[in-house]
Amino acid sequence: MAHLLGAEGLHLEFPTRIVFDSVTLGIEEGDRIGIVGRNGDGKSSLLAMLAGRLEPDTGRVTVRGGTTIGVLDQADVLDDALTVGGAIVGDTPEHEWAGDPKVRDVIDGLVSDLDWNASVADLSGGQRRRVSLAKLLVGDWDIVALDEPTNHLDVEAIGWLAEHLKRRWSANQGALMVVTHDRWFLDEVCTETWEVHDRIVEPFEGGYAAYILQRVERDRMSAATEAKRQNLARKELAWLRRGAPARTSKPKFRIDAANELISDVPEIRDRIGLQSLAVSRLGKDVVDLIDAGVTFPASASTPEREVLRDVEWRIAPGERTGILGVNGAGKSTLLGLVAGTLAPTSGRVKHGKTVQVRTLTQRLDELQDVWDEPVRIVIGRLRTTYTFGTGSKAAELTPGQLLERLGFSSAQLSTPVKDLSGGQQRRLQLLLVLLDQPNVMILDEPTNDMDTDMLAAIEDLLDSWPGTLLVVSHDRYFLERVTDQQYAILDRRLRHLPGGVDEYLRLRALEQTHQKAPAAGSASASASTSAQAAEPALSGADRRTAEKELTALERRMQKLAEQIDRAKHALADHDQSDYAGLGEKMKEISAREAEVEELELRWFELTEQLG
Repeated sequence: MAHLLGAEGLHLEFPTRIVFDSVTLGIEEGDRIGIVGRNGDGKSSLLAMLAGRLEPDTGRVTVRGGTTIGVLDQADVLDDALTVGGAIVGDTPEHEWAGDPKVRDVIDGLVSDLDWNASVADLSGGQRRRVSLAKLLVGDWDIVALDEPTNHLDVEAIGWLAEHLKRRWSANQGALMVVTHDRWFLDEVCTETWEVHDRIVEPFEGGYAAYILQRVERDRMSAATEAKRQNLARKELAWLRRGAPARTSKPKFRIDAANELISDVPEIRDRIGLQSLAVSRLGKDVVDLIDAGVTFPASASTPEREVLRDVEWRIAPGERTGILGVNGAGKSTLLGLVAGTLAPTSGRVKHGKTVQVRTLTQRLDELQDVWDEPVRIVIGRLRTTYTFGTGSKAAELTPGQLLERLGFSSAQLSTPVKDLSGGQQRRLQLLLVLLDQPNVMILDEPTNDMDTDMLAAIEDLLDSWPGTLLVVSHDRYFLERVTDQQYAILDRRLRHLPGGVDEYLRLRALEQTHQKAPAAGSASASASTSAQAAEPALSGADRRTAEKELTALERRMQKLAEQIDRAKHALADHDQSDYAGLGEKMKEISAREAEVEELELRWFELTEQLG
């Protein structure tokens, strides 16, 4: 493989600290490098130095003659005076860019839903991010450097970007450097991982899962490694091996070694214990949405708009659910119904008498009243202890100990809230929500401004939180890690996803094939190349047989749903000290839920065939 870029003896120093000390690296044709590390350790600075955007204090970066580097910064640098089309293709004549398959693919994948002639100034943050990505990706680059490319992108756009980068070059051509906290994206795209820590850059083979294995091995062999960090990594490796078969079926690391390392690691959550404790705290009724719908009335500038219709959702004690949907699908509206901050315009919403709902918002609302106060003063007004876990694993933690688990140093306790980093503010916000002791918690995009290590720490904390958890997140790894099931809002209705995020993406692809693509300046620019055609519908005797099976499936699923609902409500009346009896009842519920999932998969296949 040909050499593209080299860095020798890089030293970078800011007024208060040394960021890098004598770092030497190289990038070859075919490299796909993910860059990870704690916030503030220098990931973006490293990328900027290698891309020629930042000069090191000493050392040098050399680039092979003729090598081109395309860079996506975290900052929004789009010119508000431009149109969407002008920002992406500039003054290039339409017949040129429209005739280029790569350009059409980028436009279809990222901005096909945008008005080609719309002003950049009128776009949302997520739309501007997609335009910036499209502007970069339509160009020809030997090296593409991306700094947090998944920020503000939804699950679909992240999936498209991963596929594009995998097929952008042949195996031994081009190079990719990406700084991201999105662990699914790292595992999907990267073949090498660089960890930035302690003024150095340490390389690992493979994507995120392989990196976690090697880091656990490194930590086990190093007597100086902090035990807590090692245990968190081993716990995450256990989830990667046990809970994500589709991901770990790839031969990215030695399976035998991984199994040996996690042989004594228990399941990440004590589901039976948490379910029992949730029932005792909540009773049998949490929140029931019964034929609920929301329609916003017409105004002077907008017509009447139906957001949700016929939503049937009975939320159970201890339920952990992820909510998916495109921007504007109605996720916030749905969560508003659950939280009680929004009333339905049709149907009804019933809240249990003991339900206490708290929401971790994207707006840092919980911090506004303490913005100028030091962290020490803020936590000093809170409860003195907080119980995490169940049974023999239950632990009493002080707010200070919780802060430590969330990555705060003792020195930062004296820092005013307004002077904390974005990630630190987000973690303090989560702590304030937890210490308020809700029994239903809603997390709205909780991973913003978090590095991979801190995300693992938060996931570990949530594993022992005994309540009902609802999560909206574009971070696929986090969503799959902390929830046990997923739902999606599709065509204004709430739909269960037995197949998880993969099923959601399949449904969205099918949905898009049945919709006429909007014009994006020209017919060629709006033609989709990524959606797959639906299977042909059945006819004749095969169709009648399938319809009979579909009807039988729906009757069986309805019956099972009623049995599961009755069984969960019965848990509230069961002796809470009878752990063996509770365990047997939970096994029965789990068996019925597994049968429902199998039936739903068959139902999904039949509905596709029937058209």
